Amino acid sequence: MDNASKLRPLTAAGTLLGIGMGGFVDGILFHQVLQLHGMLSAKYPRTGVDATTALVNVEINMFWDGLFHALTWTMTALGIALLWHTVQRRDVPLSTRALVGSMALGWGLFNLVEGVIDHELLGIHHVVEAGNHLPWDMAFLASGVVLILFGWSTIRAAHGDDMAPATAAR
Repeated sequence: MDNASKLRPLTAAGTLLGIGMGGFVDGILFHQVLQLHGMLSAKYPRTGVDATTALVNVEINMFWDGLFHALTWTMTALGIALLWHTVQRRDVPLSTRALVGSMALGWGLFNLVEGVIDHELLGIHHVVEAGNHLPWDMAFLASGVVLILFGWSTIRAAHGDDMAPATAAR
């Protein structure tokens, strides 16, 4: 079995972890800390409307942000479960480089897919709602591409590592 095949379980676990953790960074940093947008803030804005509408819109966005966080939590939990199962297998080598690359790949996939679907196709929110949102949205998409390329190249580099399965440590 070649190194790429041996690393598939670790790569799958890392990718799910990256999707979940990337979603958490997006939700926590952009939605909560910086308050640049909510899940449906392009459809239900908190600014430019009367106070009652703004309050209702904040509540709607908070509910959908909660569902979004439930999804990112689920992806992270699934990634942890897969990782736990993977480290129990003696035929799968443990590679920090492959795990880090896989997590970057997952985060990049999250940014690219979420950015294309939510920002561009559905238009339910943008990275920054005020002013010209297109440069911010494009930067978010570009970050996804950079993370995917970094993750893919890091995983590929791990394929060349000398990876005899670690049996004594498990």
